[in-house]
Amino acid sequence: QAQLAEFGGGLAQPGGSLIIACVYSDRNMDREAVGWFRQAPGKEREGVLCERRNAGDTYYENFVRGRFTISRDTTKSMVYLRMNSLEADDTAMYYCALRHTRGDDCEPADFGSWGQGTQVIVSS
Repeated sequence: QAQLAEFGGGLAQPGGSLIIACVYSDRNMDREAVGWFRQAPGKEREGVLCERRNAGDTYYENFVRGRFTISRDTTKSMVYLRMNSLEADDTAMYYCALRHTRGDDCEPADFGSWGQGTQVIVSS
């Protein structure tokens, strides 16, 4: 079974940047579509941005507004989420997961093999 693990979270200042990473256990996942999600205290898990399986592009939730990007390093079996212009509302536990359906958006129900999450706190 595919395993993913997130790391790199921490404290960032408003307006600052942070890069978090997702490492996957199987090189066969190099071609799998990955999604990034987050869950703030007292709120439901929501999508952040998600790779599309067939189109080869990425779906972005509206609140990303060009601030976040996804990238890969297949030599390291890593997927990165770069977050710029961070806001206090970006404080959450961040998760990566593999797309398990043909959906094109960032619906958590379309994803599986969830990691344990990494905490991001945006505060001055």
